[in-house]
Amino acid sequence: MATVLTGKNTEVKFGQGLPTVIIAERINPTGRKSLAEELKLGKLDIVESDAIRQTQAGAQIIDVNVGAVSVNEVDMLPKALKKVMEVTDMPICIDSANPKAIRAALEVYPYKALINSVNGKEESLEEILPLVKESGCAVVCLTMDEGGIKNDVDSRVAVARKIIKRAESLGIKRDDLVLDCLVMTASTDSNAGRITLETMRQIVAEFGVSTTMGASNISFGMPNRELLNIHFITMSIINGLTAPITDPLIEGLIAAMKAADFLAGRDPYGMNYIADYRKK
Repeated sequence: MATVLTGKNTEVKFGQGLPTVIIAERINPTGRKSLAEELKLGKLDIVESDAIRQTQAGAQIIDVNVGAVSVNEVDMLPKALKKVMEVTDMPICIDSANPKAIRAALEVYPYKALINSVNGKEESLEEILPLVKESGCAVVCLTMDEGGIKNDVDSRVAVARKIIKRAESLGIKRDDLVLDCLVMTASTDSNAGRITLETMRQIVAEFGVSTTMGASNISFGMPNRELLNIHFITMSIINGLTAPITDPLIEGLIAAMKAADFLAGRDPYGMNYIADYRKK
């Protein structure tokens, strides 16, 4: 089982047993005042620059989110996708909480995208899954529902089971479901990382699906966040992570992921690890 996304002349495949791929997170105005201000003005210079830099750094999928105050996502998200497609052939992750913006973005993207995201709430299932089926795209599935994000493994696995069952009832292949086991902040809950890892292990064991996570959430409020992010990603790779949402510009991240893939048996004979070493 593998998830396949496409861009111009590009195919990216990821899943259990395959090399880990990076979903590049930087095109997101949350916590980035300069990007938010540009988007309000209708400018896309930072979007263009980030798409280029993240591709050059080794990202295989480019997440695009324009959700900032006073920004019309239905208008701006398609424009941002077009700008990204001008400068990189990598597949795009369409990241929005607005179904109308997602639909507008899909109309300008002629390849197979990743939609971010659906969750276990009935409203989300009813709005997003038909879009996934209609477009033939893949989708990130958040293990949360009307009760929010539960702080236990069984509840998150139950939500995953619900989403997968509903998606498959609509004819959506399990290959196109990318489960997000959700990362909370370890500085406020020392068990946060363990719960995510155990949830991931159980979901992978039961369903064999691709997985993702917003890796940097784990380190909020702590010093030397990049070190924590790197170690949590490598730990997660061993536990079934296939496509983290992270910043490929973090120094040492790519090398650490290549090492983890090799040690986890995802890189036969270490060929990707060796190629990355020689390149540097």
